[in-house]
Amino acid sequence: QVQLKESGGGLAQTGGSLLLSCACSGVTFNTFDMGWFRQAPGKEREFVAAIRWSEHRTYYADSVKGRSAVSRDNIKAYLQMNSLKVDDTAVYYCAASKFYRESVDRRDDYDFWGQGTQVTVSS
Repeated sequence: QVQLKESGGGLAQTGGSLLLSCACSGVTFNTFDMGWFRQAPGKEREFVAAIRWSEHRTYYADSVKGRSAVSRDNIKAYLQMNSLKVDDTAVYYCAASKFYRESVDRRDDYDFWGQGTQVTVSS
């Protein structure tokens, strides 16, 4: 059974940084494409970033491009968030795709999800 668990969320100030981590168990993690999504109160869950397992190609939503970095090693996936804004406040989820899919920015592109970690950015 595949399990994903996020960590690293918390309270930050605008302009600050956070490093989110996603640990995967129950499967050979390094063959899965990994994604990060977030959901703010009253809003739909939205794509943040993704990284392919094969060539480690990365993808970003426009809202975080230039101030975020997604990465991975053989154990975890990571999302470094810099220059944080109040609008970054949300529950952040990692997701894993066991199949190659052309797109990486849709919820349906992923087969497994973590429980989420809260990120709160205050001004």
